[in-house]
Amino acid sequence: MRFGYWMPVFGGWLRNIEDEGMEASWDYVRRLTQRSEQTGWDLSLIAELNLNDIKGVEEPALDAWSTAAALAAITETIELMVAVRPNFHQPALFAKQAANIDNISGGRLALNVVSSWWADEATQYGLQFDQHDDRYARTREWLDVVDGLWTQKRFTYEGQRYKLDNAICEPKPVSSPRPTIYAGGESEAAKTMIAEQCDAYVMHGDPAGAVAPKIADMNARREKAGKGPMHYGMAAYVIVRDSEAEAKKELARITALPPKPPKGFDNFDQWLSGTELERELKLQEYSVSNRGLRPNFVGTPEQVRERIEEYEAAGLDLLLLQCSPQAEEMDRFAAQVIQPMKQTA
Repeated sequence: MRFGYWMPVFGGWLRNIEDEGMEASWDYVRRLTQRSEQTGWDLSLIAELNLNDIKGVEEPALDAWSTAAALAAITETIELMVAVRPNFHQPALFAKQAANIDNISGGRLALNVVSSWWADEATQYGLQFDQHDDRYARTREWLDVVDGLWTQKRFTYEGQRYKLDNAICEPKPVSSPRPTIYAGGESEAAKTMIAEQCDAYVMHGDPAGAVAPKIADMNARREKAGKGPMHYGMAAYVIVRDSEAEAKKELARITALPPKPPKGFDNFDQWLSGTELERELKLQEYSVSNRGLRPNFVGTPEQVRERIEEYEAAGLDLLLLQCSPQAEEMDRFAAQVIQPMKQTA
């Protein structure tokens, strides 16, 4: 199992707690990322939203790609998995910029391709917002362009949305044949596109019994597409304490809704309308993003390690974890979960 964490670009992960003591600032993410390399973390996922989805749209949110470029220059080992939304980036220019960041990092860049869901954000920024399946059609063309520029000396392309004429992208990324491309989605359009064009499938949190058939389904789709094995990751929220009672007390604190829902809940209905989820999402669960509580990584270090092993047995090889307050909880998790598991691997 590889252990990744979500970079706190929104100043936290809890929609019902206003101040988590982890401000959305370059200073905080710089210190957090450099510390994570020392304590055994493998990867950081840097989300891309121009508006703050967690604390309310008027609160600060760090830009993903300038943050990634800066972190690439001051880190040495951690993989930087950066979210990218095709409708926000012209693909040829993006390919050039991302290849440069991969070179700065020495080959540690990866993409998390997200086909968008937030219509209001796109409208505010003057960008087109496609309907659900059209977003994945755009992503298909966008990936064709990026991959072509990264892997071919000159690249010509004529699609419905993008056209290139004998284009050059030099230098190429260090990663060969290209940086790893992660993507997620539960619709038919999403899963078909990911199986055919990406390298790894990332999922919202779910019990291991629900994750195993998803992995089996994607493996079958991958084989049908004539592609090699995929990697599989899952988002989760983690609470590790010395006793189960302490962990459950913290769980109750972070899921308790105040009488008036905080600003982070304002776009709940819009988020649901912009996605196609296989399972019902309850409003209380929205206090933690990406169905992070469903894996139940809540308990003692021993209990959490046992649950992680269940996901390994199901075929998962990457966890993308959230916790709060992040610096303190990441240190705790590294010492009590990551390091013991790596020592026995």
